[in-house]
Amino acid sequence: MFAESTSSEPSARGAEAVDAAIARGVDLDGSPIPADKLALYNQVMALEASRKRSGVTNSMRSRIVRIGAKHIERETLNKMLLEADFAPLKPKEIAFYYGDR
Repeated sequence: MFAESTSSEPSARGAEAVDAAIARGVDLDGSPIPADKLALYNQVMALEASRKRSGVTNSMRSRIVRIGAKHIERETLNKMLLEADFAPLKPKEIAFYYGDR
């Protein structure tokens, strides 16, 4: 179990913090996000929201790879994917996320 924060102060961690800051139109440091940047972000997110999905497990795997590659060594992530019955890392994912490390 993860501990829940009881503070009324917005957290500066995790995707939810970023989404909340964008919704408020302010960066995590409290500075305003320029209107043109917000408009472009909202335009692209609206396109993404209307895109037909291929399935939840495909989306889960994509998120695991995209985020996991930032935090987990390649061989370990690949092993974790296989153990969870996901497809292993593809050569293009390895090149993109682990290219010159």
